[in-house]
Amino acid sequence: MTREQPLLDIENLTVSFPTRQGVFEAVRGISFTLGRERLGIVGESGSGKSMTGRAILRLIRPPGRITARRLEFSGTDLLQLDEHEMRKIRGQRISMVMQDPKFSLNPVMRIGEQIMEIYRFHTGAGKRAAHARAIEMLEAVSIRDPERVMRAWPHEMSGGMGQRIMIAMMMVTEPDILIADEPTSALDVSVQTQVLSIMDRLVHERGMGLIFISHDLNLVASFCDRVLIMYAGRIVEVCAADRLHEAQHPYTRGLLGSLPRLHEPRRHLEVLKRDPAWRETPSVSGRQ
Repeated sequence: MTREQPLLDIENLTVSFPTRQGVFEAVRGISFTLGRERLGIVGESGSGKSMTGRAILRLIRPPGRITARRLEFSGTDLLQLDEHEMRKIRGQRISMVMQDPKFSLNPVMRIGEQIMEIYRFHTGAGKRAAHARAIEMLEAVSIRDPERVMRAWPHEMSGGMGQRIMIAMMMVTEPDILIADEPTSALDVSVQTQVLSIMDRLVHERGMGLIFISHDLNLVASFCDRVLIMYAGRIVEVCAADRLHEAQHPYTRGLLGSLPRLHEPRRHLEVLKRDPAWRETPSVSGRQ
């Protein structure tokens, strides 16, 4: 039995920026694969999580630089594509849900127009077909009265509605990979659960690969299949999500120890103590 080819195969990915003090590497030689699974990437702010997601879509603009020994999507080398070819990948084959819908939705376009625009751009569909598809996707993310939402403006939507709309917009072309960057960080617990349930259902129904970027270890442990832990631009540990509590790296242990737990009340939470040597430790491979 042959092994299924991964949707995404990354080896030695680096993202760097020139500064007055020299070259700064935001992502430093990381490697991992993504199959039809839910892959979590966790770490503190500045660890390189979001930069990794943007690098996959080649959204790092000059003077930023992306290099990799391998950056392949379904066997296609993304670094060899020109910008015109890359636009056929972005939004259609690989989509990304940003952290705050207020900065992702166009404030001067109605919501329906924005969803339809993406679908028509990538498929060449007519206006009537695009409208029907937009309604279908709004219903798929459990939005009531989608016709009303189609006519609404972004500022009329709550944070939870905005996130659902962004998921619908990114899923309208049925991409192979969805990159979700902190998609629930600004939501209350009840709405967060609904959004995760919607994403989980869409991933399973459509056989997609999901990269779920977050700083919430408990959330990732309960939602994902595998977890990459990033520190200072490198992957320091790879764990099965349901065994995250057995992680061995002191950085991961420190993150876990700093989390409050209702069933284990403590007077003081642990303070994460960082070791400068962690920055120089070679990146762990997340390739399967």
